[in-house]
Amino acid sequence: MRARITYVAAVGVLAALAACASQEKPAATAQPAAPTAVTIHAKDFAYQAPDSVPAGYVAFTLVNDGPDLHHATIVKLDSGKTAADLEAALKNPGPLPGWAMPIGGPNAPAPGQSANATLSLAPGSYVMICFVDVPGGVPHFAKGMVHPFTVYGTASNAPAPAADIDLTLVDYGFQFSKPLTAGHHVFSVTNHGPQPHEVELVKLAPGKTVQDFLAWLQKPDGPPPAAPIGGVAFESPGRTTSFSADLTAGTYVSICFVPDAKDGKPHFMHGMMNTQTVE
Repeated sequence: MRARITYVAAVGVLAALAACASQEKPAATAQPAAPTAVTIHAKDFAYQAPDSVPAGYVAFTLVNDGPDLHHATIVKLDSGKTAADLEAALKNPGPLPGWAMPIGGPNAPAPGQSANATLSLAPGSYVMICFVDVPGGVPHFAKGMVHPFTVYGTASNAPAPAADIDLTLVDYGFQFSKPLTAGHHVFSVTNHGPQPHEVELVKLAPGKTVQDFLAWLQKPDGPPPAAPIGGVAFESPGRTTSFSADLTAGTYVSICFVPDAKDGKPHFMHGMMNTQTVE
């Protein structure tokens, strides 16, 4: 009988200790939410994309289903303006009106490929639009490549993607926090210039130059001399957008095609190009 009493008592002590340990264990903290994933399909000349997305960080993936280059610049519309108002304003040459703010988006991948960009969206009215004008010189938005959408709700606690390379855009250049290397990279792209900029990352074919690529864009005869990878489309001053890319050995060119606010020339004509070799 004494042995049984001792056993029962021991079990009781262990149970009490377990209960204390359970009470002293710190409560689990809530994990931050992941950015909302949105897929855009681009073709000649339209987008297939949602009509609304929740506020906060949104990870856009642009799939190029067309034979030409396309990107998806995200533009926030203020003052009650609509996509129709923007299309009307774009018939006049020059910078975008003040109520239309380009805030980034996935830049152009090669046909059949995809690109990505993650950016923070506040509630409001937006459009995704393609400013690419090659080949032929007619911007794709003039052919119907404009898609309005609404951002709704309260932003989640999803953080910005953790980047290993910071890229600063200025008039007129690219400032990398470190040289490019082979492997997977997440770029945090911030526009510190006084006007919109972009970064389009391309990988040159062996023996080809950036001038070969620029000439091919105007007259795409034969195999392309470079493979467009993507990057960040038109981004207003002070904005930050992230994108990721897998790099292999070769020569990479970062280039900005945004028209200059003063003379209308694309920024690469002002020297906004950067060439790096990845071993």
